Amino acid sequence: TKRVIQYFASIAAVSGVKRDPSKGTLEDQIIQANPALEAFGNAKTLRNDNSSRFGKFIRIHFGTSGKLSSADVETYLLEKSRITFQLKAERNYHIFFQILSNQKPELLDLLLITNNPYDYSYISQGEVTVASINDSEELMATDSAFDVLGFTAEEKQGVYKLTGAIMHYGNMRFKQKQREEQAEPDGTEAADKSAYLMGINSADLIKGLCHPRVKVGNEYVTKGQGVDQVYY
Repeated sequence: TKRVIQYFASIAAVSGVKRDPSKGTLEDQIIQANPALEAFGNAKTLRNDNSSRFGKFIRIHFGTSGKLSSADVETYLLEKSRITFQLKAERNYHIFFQILSNQKPELLDLLLITNNPYDYSYISQGEVTVASINDSEELMATDSAFDVLGFTAEEKQGVYKLTGAIMHYGNMRFKQKQREEQAEPDGTEAADKSAYLMGINSADLIKGLCHPRVKVGNEYVTKGQGVDQVYY
């Protein structure tokens, strides 16, 4: 797929397509979409250090002259369970370890995190390093891809913040209230950080987990949840 995209992109280089000076060229954007997608959708598995854990459908559009005019990508079937659980010899998605590589120290401050993957339960159940992957270099490639694709500084921060929020979210802990089958937070530091990065209220986040609103018939009711239900 990469080779096919590069071939069509090379054709676009002589297509005379109008370019937006604030972004990379059309051919660059098409090629750079790949490292951005791989950062968030690829991970180490037992058989492949850079295995794609999602499907993508790529459309490449041509104008009446036969030259490349635009492209779009549809993604589907992302292996969501990998976010919360990994086998011992596998790893979570590359983006987490790229950020923790400390190649861009300002990200650690922005996301309120350390550079130790073992501080975050969601990303430390399996491997945390891969011999064939340089996470520092890959972070710069991902960050550069965002620029070529035309992401604003605010949009890039938003992507990184949501990624950091997931790491803090995985550190949230709950306990059972005495004499009740109801969960309550066992400390709020992780929830506070996760909510801050998502731009929501921490109390609302905890309430949504412990007392979610569910639809019954035509009405919404508040449901109490036990510890296992909250984690699930």
